[in-house]
Amino acid sequence: MTVSPSPLELSHKAVLDSLLLKIPGVTGGEMTGFPAYFVAQKMFACICNGGVGVRLSASEAANLQFSMGSVVPFQPRGRPSSREWIQINHETSADYEKDLEIFKSSIEYVRNART
Repeated sequence: MTVSPSPLELSHKAVLDSLLLKIPGVTGGEMTGFPAYFVAQKMFACICNGGVGVRLSASEAANLQFSMGSVVPFQPRGRPSSREWIQINHETSADYEKDLEIFKSSIEYVRNART
């Protein structure tokens, strides 16, 4: 099944490319048709459902779901994901620049994760 990103998701990708691809070790690619970002060949973020899925420790993911109104559980294609994945939703793509520390935390977590 081929997935075509929406115009909003393409806008998110443009912002995230400029934000994340300049971080050493980060590469862009695709996972099951979704634009995605990798470190050490492991995915730490992907654009899906009109937002951005991000992998963090389960405790950090839970904290962000309670502390940020723009954060919800990540459910790619409507399916539940693990407790380590959240989705950050912004209507304005440039707002993802404010989440740089979350992305950096994700990169560090995934880089050091065993799986």
